[in-house]
Amino acid sequence: MSSLLNTDPTIFKLIEKEAERQEFGIELIASENYTSKAVMEAMGSVLTNKYSEGYVGKRYYGGNEVIDEVEQLAIDRCKELFGCEHVNVQPLSGSPANAAVYLALLQPGDKVLGLKLDHGGHLSHGHPVNFSGILYNFVQYEVEKESGRIDMEKVREVALREKPKMILAGFSAYSRNLDWKRFKEIADEVGAITMADISHVAGLIAGKAIDSPVPYFDVVTTTTHKTLRGPRGAVIMCKAPFAKAIDRGLFPGMQGGPHDHINAAKATAFLEALRPDFQVYAKNVIKNAQAMAGELMRLGYKIISGGTDNHLMVVDMTSKGVSGKEAEVVLEKIGISTSRSTIPFDTRKPMDPSGVRLGTAAITTRGFDEADSVQVASIIDRAVVSKGDETVLAALREEITALCRKHPLYA
Repeated sequence: MSSLLNTDPTIFKLIEKEAERQEFGIELIASENYTSKAVMEAMGSVLTNKYSEGYVGKRYYGGNEVIDEVEQLAIDRCKELFGCEHVNVQPLSGSPANAAVYLALLQPGDKVLGLKLDHGGHLSHGHPVNFSGILYNFVQYEVEKESGRIDMEKVREVALREKPKMILAGFSAYSRNLDWKRFKEIADEVGAITMADISHVAGLIAGKAIDSPVPYFDVVTTTTHKTLRGPRGAVIMCKAPFAKAIDRGLFPGMQGGPHDHINAAKATAFLEALRPDFQVYAKNVIKNAQAMAGELMRLGYKIISGGTDNHLMVVDMTSKGVSGKEAEVVLEKIGISTSRSTIPFDTRKPMDPSGVRLGTAAITTRGFDEADSVQVASIIDRAVVSKGDETVLAALREEITALCRKHPLYA
């Protein structure tokens, strides 16, 4: 990055500082991952210079011959990866993708059934402070208090009572597989549109490690980072009858010109995910998560739902006498990044909740295995129970540095 160094040494140094933090820290935030150098090179290309409002072959600007090829390639690869009938690769992020779907298929005030935020859902799935909860009439299902799992009969009861126009299945902090087929059956029973948000598990679905909603659902949205290991962005997939409405909902409904350099990076990430080694990666993500969850439970931590089927888990830190925020802060001191999280039926405030959400997508990318994941769980425990002992934390920081050197990020 010699040009950046010469032009803006301050930003150059900050990027180097962040690169060092990533290299010698352990990333357990479930929504984060590391892209390949190839994906980053596509993002940093001359494609960022182009404006291309519209779609392939139907642009509002000239000079888009190459851009059309790039976008079509991203579309074709995404279709092959997920087996979808139609895909729009232009969404800039996950929430705008969801907003475009609502705009395309709903009217303000329409009723939608989604998973409650503090039970594992997402802000854009109907939280009252979010645009989704402000513009649409969201009713919500919950997990069971004892099991921490979604009871599909309870979902059916809510659907039959509320008669929503749309049923949304998806999550940001739920560690069990969803029964896509059962959601579809319930939706058919009440005449609802089906929408799945697979942002967290798209890579596991692409890697054939868990089941896909694409064969069952009318619309599927996903971000392209997280387990899919691409650039920050999103896509919308849908059945052919919904294609025209979805495309109009995104452009001109929600966005202007797409980010063509990001679409190129999406295409590269889809190509990487189509390779056989990505299927190995996806399975290893789950193995590592289950190894970590198992060790934490052995050490006396409560995992919501009693384990995990995917890449993430929500740990009730009050089972060790600390809050989620306290755990996040002490882990940050030794170089482990996590995100505090509410737990179902949490009695604590959202900024200082009871839980911490952990994920294994990023550490698996850099080569951590099940034994490493067990070691990380042990480090977490020793940090949490240290009560802030600086000597203990310093030793743990050295242990983390050694573990990171064993698995260099960009060797």
